[in-house]
Formats: sequence, C-alpha cells, structure tokens
Amino acid sequence: MKRIIFLSLIIPFLFIHPMQVTGQTQTEVKTNHVEAKQLDSRAKILKDYLSQFNSPLENYSQDLVDAADTYKLDWKLVPAIAGVESTFGKQTPGGYNGWGWGVYGTQAIYFKSWRDGIFIVAEGLREKYLNKGLDNPYSMNRIYAASPYWGGHVDYFLNDLNNFAKNYPTQVDTQNLLDPYGINNNVKTQDAGPSAKLTYKI
Repeated sequence: MKRIIFLSLIIPFLFIHPMQVTGQTQTEVKTNHVEAKQLDSRAKILKDYLSQFNSPLENYSQDLVDAADTYKLDWKLVPAIAGVESTFGKQTPGGYNGWGWGVYGTQAIYFKSWRDGIFIVAEGLREKYLNKGLDNPYSMNRIYAASPYWGGHVDYFLNDLNNFAKNYPTQVDTQNLLDPYGINNNVKTQDAGPSAKLTYKI
C-alpha cells in the first residue's frame, strides 16, 4: 500500500518535469549583457572637434580617450598625429591606418578597425617614444617622421585642440583636462600650420 501511495505521488512529477529528473534542462535562455557608458568630457570635446573635419574618427572619440588613459598619453596626441598623417583619418593607405604607422612607400600596416588602430598606436607611442624620453612632437620627430616639420605640424593640432577645449561650452574644468600626463610641458611652440601628407617612419 505504501508503495502504491509513493508511486502515485512520484509519477505526476516524472511527467511534469521529465527533463529535470535526468539533469537536463528543456530550454536554455541566453541573455546578452550590454553595458552603456557615458561619454567622457574629453571625448565629447574631441567628438565635436573631429566633426569639423568630417573625420571617421569622430565616433571613436571615447576610444581615443580610453587609449590615452590606458597608456598615459595626452588625450590629444593620437588625434593630432592623425590630423597630420591623414587629415584625421580621411586619407589612409587602407586598413584604418590614419597615423602613417609603419608606412614605408607602398608598404603599410593595416589595422582591423579604427579602435584596433587607436590602441595599437597609443601603445606604440608609449613604448617606442615616451618610455624612451621622446615626450613631445619635436623630440618624436626624428624617429617618427622623415620630414623635419612633422613635429611642428603635430604641435599645431595639439594647440588647436587645446584652444578648442578651452573654449568648449561645458561645466567641466577643461584646464585640468588639457594635458593630464604632462606630455607637452616645456615645449616651445613653433608657428607651423597643417601640412600636406608626408612620408613617415616609425
């Protein structure tokens, strides 16, 4: 009798939850976690600055700031180099390389995406330049570029972006955002405007 009562209690559960008894689930629910990140104040400034040039880098302003913070660079340096090398990413050899990075004549390094290029260039600037004491465009010039005017042209865009940031209508104290890592301290500014595309080396 006890056996019959036990079976009568267990059998309904076997039919209601057959997959659970075997340790399997009937369906698996997959969820994607999407994280929204608010634009950094510097990224907002950079986005608006780059939009003046119809730059494809405009939508990667947060990546430019994140890469600068990751490798402790002036957040304006990577975009300024892109300004000289490719009119802010508009004239490239292909492969999202707006920095003349590894470009030798017809040979060039190609990146998988703008974000990929931004982080690789930022890391390269830190390891091959800043860590070796080449901490401003003029000292970088002798290794990065064949043209002796490259440093002045990069400095032009650094100053132009600096002035844009100072005059940006924001509640944020932009003075503290201008050069957080002291990359351009004690650099004598030369009067140099943007140039045509030049040939550079790393």
